[in-house]
Amino acid sequence: MTQTIDTDYLVIGAGGMGMAFVDEIITQTSATVTIVDRNHRPGGHWNDAYPFVRLHQTSTCYGVNSTPLGNGTIDQVGWNKGCYELASGSEVVAYFDQVMRQRFLPSGRVKYLPMCDYRDDGSVVSRVNGNSYEIRARKVVDATYINVTVPSQRPPKFKVEGGAVCVPPNSVPKLAPEYSKFAVVGSGKTGIDTCLFLLEMGVAPADITWVMPNDAWLFDRFTVNPGRKFTDIITAGRVEVLKAALAADSVDDFFQRVVACDQLFQFDPKVKPTNWRCATVTKLELEQLRSIPNIVRMGHVDAVAPGEMRLKKGVYKTAPKTLYIDCAADGLKNRPEKKVFDGNRITLQTVRMCQQVYSAGYIGNVEANLTDEARKNDLCRPVPLPHAANDYLRCAIQDSQNMLIWLTEPSVVKWINESRIDLFSPIFDFECPIMGPQIQAMGELLNLAIPKMRQLLEDEKVTAAA
Repeated sequence: MTQTIDTDYLVIGAGGMGMAFVDEIITQTSATVTIVDRNHRPGGHWNDAYPFVRLHQTSTCYGVNSTPLGNGTIDQVGWNKGCYELASGSEVVAYFDQVMRQRFLPSGRVKYLPMCDYRDDGSVVSRVNGNSYEIRARKVVDATYINVTVPSQRPPKFKVEGGAVCVPPNSVPKLAPEYSKFAVVGSGKTGIDTCLFLLEMGVAPADITWVMPNDAWLFDRFTVNPGRKFTDIITAGRVEVLKAALAADSVDDFFQRVVACDQLFQFDPKVKPTNWRCATVTKLELEQLRSIPNIVRMGHVDAVAPGEMRLKKGVYKTAPKTLYIDCAADGLKNRPEKKVFDGNRITLQTVRMCQQVYSAGYIGNVEANLTDEARKNDLCRPVPLPHAANDYLRCAIQDSQNMLIWLTEPSVVKWINESRIDLFSPIFDFECPIMGPQIQAMGELLNLAIPKMRQLLEDEKVTAAA
């Protein structure tokens, strides 16, 4: 049996990006939406995340625009002390489920098809009973293009030999009591979270071995994600980064200046980071991570076995009974940039550095308020997903260009000023005698810094070639 559904928007994926886009559409228009998702409930990869996962940005600026997440409180204890609360994974999943059941579906304009596959021929098929749907949509929205992968969704990329036990971090809370030694493979956000969890549970730092194939730059959470209460800090931090670019005579010099003004951390001041993946830490968390003495910088792991790990640069001995924890999933793989708006198809992508869900809400606002496709694409230029250290500059360039364009569109400025999930920007009041000149000065600084950042990258490329 095939059921026909007529709808204005067919949204593929009920993860954070899909949900944020739909929220803007049903808030600002009278359109109808049909959401198709492979999972049994909204939330995307959060449904498969490890139980101790938390946001790396504050709850105050995550989720959909219409519905707050958390209580807007600032943590008074723990390693996140002084920053806004960080929602747990279970809180995030419950939040998206609440938005679907208490906001989207009661609107009468949203149909939700969970546990269904969207196929290349445009059909939708239930993964449970095989029923199919013909969706006749005015526009199709791909909310799966920026797909997040977590370790529990795939087997390890290295061999597990000789009866060694290797698990994703999801299994750590149950298995940890059976082990006294732990090897954490991967130095991204998941590896950071897992090390901090083990330390918080009382594991001695010396009992943790941390495989760090590449050191990465880390954001100071206090200076990049603190919400409206700390807007002045955010603005000052952005100015410091732009000034660092103008004063720098090389990429290395730029990073040293950014570190000096407390905008970035490095795990070991003696080791130059080669990666950057948007992870954030507080100074208290970084202090805990630096207490781990067994850091393995021997490249990626080829195989693990009882008593040893084989890596690209040699063999590292471990305790015979070590729990290996696979944290090496490439959460955000590189994707070719596509036009966000292309006829009747919308491909959700990141248009602000490291802010996928925010970007989807922003794109929803542009879709709801503008009709000219060329103008919409000007306002929604994708920001590259970061991997290598120099991507920090590449992202900063596109981020800065986007901000300059955004300030020329009244509907965008209005959304930034009123949006709950845009808690990083200052309020833009061009008529204010104090703020107006400040906005103009920021624009002038951006126009000076963008070509300088490009020049730094070009000089780096020439130096590397030589």
